Amino acid sequence: MTELFQKSRSTINEHILNIYKEQELEKEGTMRKIGNSDFSTKPTNYYNLNVIISVGYRVKSLQGTKFRQWATARLQEYLVKGFTMNDELLKQAGGGSYFDELLDRIRDIRSSEKVFWRKVLDIYATSIDYDPKVEESLKFFKTIQNKMHWATHGNTVLSHKSPSQRYLLS
Repeated sequence: MTELFQKSRSTINEHILNIYKEQELEKEGTMRKIGNSDFSTKPTNYYNLNVIISVGYRVKSLQGTKFRQWATARLQEYLVKGFTMNDELLKQAGGGSYFDELLDRIRDIRSSEKVFWRKVLDIYATSIDYDPKVEESLKFFKTIQNKMHWATHGNTVLSHKSPSQRYLLS
């Protein structure tokens, strides 16, 4: 962390002590003592990513400022768009198993009927002759719903409904 944030070891240690003192993080699970170093007979402390991020938000250095700018941009993107991605990592290395996870999550979101129907309704509602109470509009939505359900799941909405619910869709 001293190299990462271009600060002295004592400054980094002071921030870490304050992180634990203020209970921002707990020592257990965020720090591990391992072996002896070449410089000391005491074991070396190793910290997880949460500690590094917390120090990054506290340290006053050019590197700390760059980290906060980067992290704030990611947080802002997440709050505005609902997601953030490391495009370069996904392009270069394929992201390992993360790429497969991303595809699964996108597939799940895309198959969400709520999102889909909001889009269809938005488009259809821009029609000059749109009236949500007219039988033709209701029939249009039922037909589109069945076609999209078939495309996504391989069967119609009716095949998933119990006999008592089927009359609602016909």
